Amino acid sequence: MGKPRVLIVSPALADANNGNWRTAARWGGFLAGIADVRIARSWEGEACDAMIALHARRSADSIARLRAARADHPIALVLTGTDVYRDIAEDGAAQHSLQCASQLVVLQPDALDRLGVAERAKARVIVQSASAWRHRPAMRGCLFVAVGHLREEKDPLTLMAAARRLPHDTPIRIVHIGEVLTPALGEAARRTMAECPHYRWLGGLPRETARRWIARAHALVHMSRMEGGAQVVIEAVRSGVPVLASRIGGNLGLLGDDYAGCFPVGDDAALAALMQRFATDPEFAARLSVQCALREPGFRPEHERRLVRELLRDLLGPP
Repeated sequence: MGKPRVLIVSPALADANNGNWRTAARWGGFLAGIADVRIARSWEGEACDAMIALHARRSADSIARLRAARADHPIALVLTGTDVYRDIAEDGAAQHSLQCASQLVVLQPDALDRLGVAERAKARVIVQSASAWRHRPAMRGCLFVAVGHLREEKDPLTLMAAARRLPHDTPIRIVHIGEVLTPALGEAARRTMAECPHYRWLGGLPRETARRWIARAHALVHMSRMEGGAQVVIEAVRSGVPVLASRIGGNLGLLGDDYAGCFPVGDDAALAALMQRFATDPEFAARLSVQCALREPGFRPEHERRLVRELLRDLLGPP
């Protein structure tokens, strides 16, 4: 008997260079040894033994069509971001995806609290992973790096407003990486760069280049308003880089409810103060490093690989 055929439905492919694509590609690699895997934006009627679909709303059409065509077909739905913290509460198509799915996956434990009793009964947590990179911090000043495409959910304006609060002679330097998905935010980044010599926006960069910037940072800044479980936070922790993060469920689910490096969502004054504290208080910086190091073992690829393969075995049932 040949390997099972697995279709991973992702709303984004390689050209998007975003979290959904990276999850799909990584999971495809984990399953490659035990299954024939194909990644596509949608199900087009082809034969498959199991579907793994990313995002309840954006993959809703493929999920609904497969369930209607093949009522007993195994479907795993991975709740990846805006779907778990917004769409499943208000979008009918996303809610239908939850009902159709045989198995649900969330990317950090806080997301379980967003599910109803019936959904939680078929849900599991699979925390994402990243390879380890050697941390070689920049020699000059205190470098903060933020990585995320310029769109509202990533809240780039809070970082720009925090940069404006810092004095012009600050030893802090901010490097902001991300493609423009909302033109007005690109204009705001250009204005901030012209007015704040310590803020530099680099636009979109290849993943490997962005990871090198993270490994050079003294800390990552992650300002998001909504996250399922940010890959960039995991990449920072696996590089030995502590994180300054917005106090949202998606970040606390990765870093812990007691993580000391959080600031209120959208509070640029609090973020500026947190950056200044990190840059001037070695004990505080060391505390964040220790807290991140304690979370690091859970972000290793071998852990995620085992759980993804267990998911497929449970989908397919007994041989």
